[in-house]
Amino acid sequence: MSDHEPRAAYTELADQEVRSLRVRYCRLRTAGGEPVAELEVLSFQLRFGAVAVAAEGIGGVETQPEFRRQGHMSRLLRQALAGMAQRVDVAFVSNGIEGVYEQFGFVGAVAEGHLVIPVRNVEQAAGDDLGTAVPGIRSGSPADLPAMIRMYNTAHAQRPWTHVRHAGWNRLIPQATWKPGSQTLILQTDGAAAGYAVLEGRAFGDPLGSLTVDELVAENASAARLLLMAIARLCWKRRLSEFTVREPADSHTGRVARHMGCTYQQRFPPSGGMMAAVLNRSSLVRKLEPELLRRATVQQSDKAYDKAFDALRRGDLFPDDKALIRLILGYWSTDDAYVHGMSVPERPGSLHGLVPQRRHPVSTDPLRAPPGSVLEPAPNKAV
Repeated sequence: MSDHEPRAAYTELADQEVRSLRVRYCRLRTAGGEPVAELEVLSFQLRFGAVAVAAEGIGGVETQPEFRRQGHMSRLLRQALAGMAQRVDVAFVSNGIEGVYEQFGFVGAVAEGHLVIPVRNVEQAAGDDLGTAVPGIRSGSPADLPAMIRMYNTAHAQRPWTHVRHAGWNRLIPQATWKPGSQTLILQTDGAAAGYAVLEGRAFGDPLGSLTVDELVAENASAARLLLMAIARLCWKRRLSEFTVREPADSHTGRVARHMGCTYQQRFPPSGGMMAAVLNRSSLVRKLEPELLRRATVQQSDKAYDKAFDALRRGDLFPDDKALIRLILGYWSTDDAYVHGMSVPERPGSLHGLVPQRRHPVSTDPLRAPPGSVLEPAPNKAV
């Protein structure tokens, strides 16, 4: 900062609640109190499979126009990350800017995927007239949130990169002047909710040329089928030929949709998108040990396992933290790491199942990464 630029003081305002999440506001202000730059740090529990750890995410990053290109945001991010490292072992950015966050230790770590489902395929598979109402479907209300939270946590109990939703969770988009808010459909069977769908809250006046489902969670395949029929009926009424569902291919929804003939589109952005950074490697790996044991199909540790685990914790095995976070979240398989120049050990006895005994094809689905490595997520057994 030059002598001609105003000095900015760093402040944090912690423990604010915003839409059911704890938020910390990190800001830079001039001596006169004028805002320079700010960001939000959100606290949550994130699953790395069957184990959830405390994590924090960065959002709402902005610098006032008159203070841009002066290094303020770099300083703000570094100070915020230093504080985060005192509280948690891993950090995330939900919408990283391409080519920016890498300099702060972040790397693209979560693939972007969704199902594209033709309405005609649903109609043919269901064998029912989409002009008639699907039995058991009703509009949701705040009273349905506890059941929705329970179903979501059950469906994603062993899935990497999902939040653990607490009892007071409510991230649905509220209605505002230009937004109708989230539309929720509930499937009711035998007097209880058996599934739900949350439709994207688009703006009033937007063209009705598409329909996106942010979540579609069902307790079983039959419930998923009925919910997909209800969504297809909405599309039929709007004269839409297909709809998008942001659910993984190995969920109940994904399996039923694939049986109907949907396509699964997935993208692995090399920069930007969903990004992560390891803040404290040794502590993070220790907390993830139960999940790593599960992935390695090891019932209890032995000398060979302990040696390999310590090598992973110290950084002797996969020393690059950016590679580590990609591996444990399923963005990479170990073969991907090899292709990108990482050191991949070749079955030394001391590693005993922690790395593949042979190289597998490059993973195209992070939720179904090839087995054989403690770092590669096992198939989801909860759905």
